[in-house]
Amino acid sequence: MHDFCFTIPYGLILVGGGLFAFIRRGSLASLGGGVGSGLVLIFAGYLSLNAFNKRKNSYLALFIETITAVALTWVMGQRYLETSKIMPAGLVAGLSALMTLFYFFKLATGGNHLSAKAK
Repeated sequence: MHDFCFTIPYGLILVGGGLFAFIRRGSLASLGGGVGSGLVLIFAGYLSLNAFNKRKNSYLALFIETITAVALTWVMGQRYLETSKIMPAGLVAGLSALMTLFYFFKLATGGNHLSAKAK
């Protein structure tokens, strides 16, 4: 599975969560954090998809994705430990931890695998 297949939906979930929290509670922190990190991930997924279409790997995109997921795991994990609230801290920390593992796997295996060109 290619990183952009998960990164773009992951980014959209974060953007949606940030917008939802802002609309529901007026939280500017959620708006900035959710929408900001989500847009960074969508951009990284877009870079990766464009590189894949050119039959290349985008290690810059994979680096951005990994750093963002690690940061979200850390920040939201700390928030979950402080509040014990599943929504949103526990959910985002768990999802980000899974994505971090996926990105580490992609880094360890050399990025997106490109199939041999059909003749």
